[in-house]
Amino acid sequence: MKRYLFAIFSIWFLIGCESENKLTFDELQLQGENCKNCPKIEINIPNAVDESTVSTSINRALREEIISILSFNEDESIDSMDKAIASFTESYKELKAKFPEEVEWEAQINGEIVYEDANIITLMLNSYSYTGGAHGYASTSYLNFDKAQGAELETWELFEDPEGFEKFAETKFRIQEKIPQDKNINTTGFMFEGDAFHLAQNVGYTKDGIQLIYNQYEVASYADGPIVLTLPYNEINLYLKRKVKS
Repeated sequence: MKRYLFAIFSIWFLIGCESENKLTFDELQLQGENCKNCPKIEINIPNAVDESTVSTSINRALREEIISILSFNEDESIDSMDKAIASFTESYKELKAKFPEEVEWEAQINGEIVYEDANIITLMLNSYSYTGGAHGYASTSYLNFDKAQGAELETWELFEDPEGFEKFAETKFRIQEKIPQDKNINTTGFMFEGDAFHLAQNVGYTKDGIQLIYNQYEVASYADGPIVLTLPYNEINLYLKRKVKS
């Protein structure tokens, strides 16, 4: 009986410790105007509610990403998501007034937490926008944060050995995409700048490992879609500044 009670207590303790390490979020939902000549805008993202530096950094980074997606210029007065939505809407209305046949614009942005431990939290932002032309544009962004520092991390800050990780990632990329190790990285039709492999613009922690997402046009054509490479932690922990138990 004592062993049974001890096991239950241990489970409760572990769950409690895990919960203490988690940040608290609610969901923020924003929509554009609902009118005949308005674009369709839908935004659903996590909103950090803890009174902490990292929560402030997360909300600021999400705001900046959304402003970047919805804005067409470097107007510094657009400093909020509401203003970015208004800017996107007005741009469409102006074009629609000049060209009545212009099809409806659209912007959909969804965010979620894809990884969190005691040291790091990663959010993924999926966006799709259409502003005319043959097709819209979809992209995925990773936002990584150091919880102790309360700061967003650049890709190179994730690694103890950035160069070693890049070489390892190239080897795995070639295997996945069936590119001979001794041939030019663009041999099979990829479009790496300068014929040299480079890490994706978006790299993030996930439950399955470090993930690299090459969005459309980054290293391949639109038709090829996004290229995803996931590297398990047990293979790459030696390269990481913040190790993950695997």
